[in-house]
Amino acid sequence: MANIIDGKKLSQEIKDNLKEKSVEFEKLYGRKITLAVILVGENPASQVYVKNKIKATEYVGFKSLSFYLPNDSTEEQVADTVKSLANDNSVDGILVQLPLPKHINETKILNLIPASKDVDGFLPENVGKLMLGMPTTIACTPYGVAKMLESTNIDFSGKNAVVIGRSNIVGKPMALLLLNMNCTVTICHSKTKNLKEICKQADLIVAAIGKPKFVTADMVKDGAVVIDVGINRTENGLVGDVDFENVKDLTSYITPVPGGVGPMTIAMLLNNTYLCAVRKENA
Repeated sequence: MANIIDGKKLSQEIKDNLKEKSVEFEKLYGRKITLAVILVGENPASQVYVKNKIKATEYVGFKSLSFYLPNDSTEEQVADTVKSLANDNSVDGILVQLPLPKHINETKILNLIPASKDVDGFLPENVGKLMLGMPTTIACTPYGVAKMLESTNIDFSGKNAVVIGRSNIVGKPMALLLLNMNCTVTICHSKTKNLKEICKQADLIVAAIGKPKFVTADMVKDGAVVIDVGINRTENGLVGDVDFENVKDLTSYITPVPGGVGPMTIAMLLNNTYLCAVRKENA
């Protein structure tokens, strides 16, 4: 019978720990850690994500700054907001909620965020440092997965790990983190041949392909650890990239959806904000 990795519980522990650190930081430096969030437009899913991020930010005792810009904002208007936060020394982290409206160039806007305030860990400088194994800000979702793996107390050194999905914000940084954990890593994607056979050899599967119940029981070997990053909205509610009910009994550890990786992503966003603030004070 599988052990369920409870992302809600683990994320709560991380947030409670940050709450204590936040108090210590304020005593030491005489100011609150500050996270600025920019939301452009009225995407309902983005509104929910931003609301949850602000709530969590305030819970841990950080100062939360919110900037809501209308859907018809020009690229220049969004850029000006980011630039003013980039130049504001009281702001430790800047988060631009994606996706942006189609008429705005996401790459151009994100590149206006200084690497030292990039709490999402998306910028080339931070991704490059991760590749080189240097201290950096790590993309929140892969970082959260790494913490979940750590919680199992399994030594993943030398284990076969398969990452399904090659996105810049999950798949690629996840593979780098697993390499840093001394795993033997295979990245699979929509063009991979013999995917089932490759997965069947894996001690660890991280599914981040964005397809409901894509990973089925015949792809998972007995005793594997399965991490489900997917969140797919279906007629039957939220489901992951893994066919949880049919896969869970084959695994030694598995994450649920919802209540798995999702809460960890927000917890690691807050952790990244704390680390950016500490680095700034000690620069």
